[in-house]
Amino acid sequence: MLASPAVAATAARLIQQRIADGTYAAGGLLPSQRDLAEQLGISRTSLREALSTLQGTGLVIPRPGKGMYVAEDGGQQQAPAASPAWKFATSHSLQDVYQLRFAVENFTARLACLVIEADDLAALRANAQAMRACIDAGDFTQATQLDFDFHMQIIGIAGNQAIAEILRNSAEVMQESQRLPFYKRGARHATYDEHMAIIEALAQGNPALAQQAMTQHIVQAAQRAGVHFPTGLEAASAA
Repeated sequence: MLASPAVAATAARLIQQRIADGTYAAGGLLPSQRDLAEQLGISRTSLREALSTLQGTGLVIPRPGKGMYVAEDGGQQQAPAASPAWKFATSHSLQDVYQLRFAVENFTARLACLVIEADDLAALRANAQAMRACIDAGDFTQATQLDFDFHMQIIGIAGNQAIAEILRNSAEVMQESQRLPFYKRGARHATYDEHMAIIEALAQGNPALAQQAMTQHIVQAAQRAGVHFPTGLEAASAA
């Protein structure tokens, strides 16, 4: 059964309210997914989408083999109170957005590697350093803008105007997806590190390596935002 974005968004808000009013205590274990889905009157698929959204904002934390816990601080240190959940849930799930990015940005990284020049690499490195400075300063709004600009630079280098137009017209949605990973506890510099890996792969002129670096970045950024989706790469690695 597919999750309804609207149902998942409503469930996320209800869980957040219950955390805020103390029904689910800070640091406490949430009810099992079966019980919680029954309490909210939704499918477990929609519940998982809601929990994924709340995990992306740092409000809940999974503990393997134990369940989902409310953050010790109730998530207050992880994300602004004004935007506790994925705000585009009524039109796009966060998973949908990351799957789109996975599909198109892997390809554009490969294309860019074939034509990239020294000036392009210098601009990408300057962007990465500026983003790191913003992360160090806690300015995640500007860091997110620079993150978006970095990816658009690569798409521009690749020269696919159709992809560039699609993502540019969805800039607000894309940037919101890029903002959430910065709130992952202990991993705020991961985006910078992954961008540098992409730059070095591009500098080596190795299309396969550039695509691999972009693949890892999109998948890991999605996971920091609380989104996990199958890519088909897991089976290929195991083979």
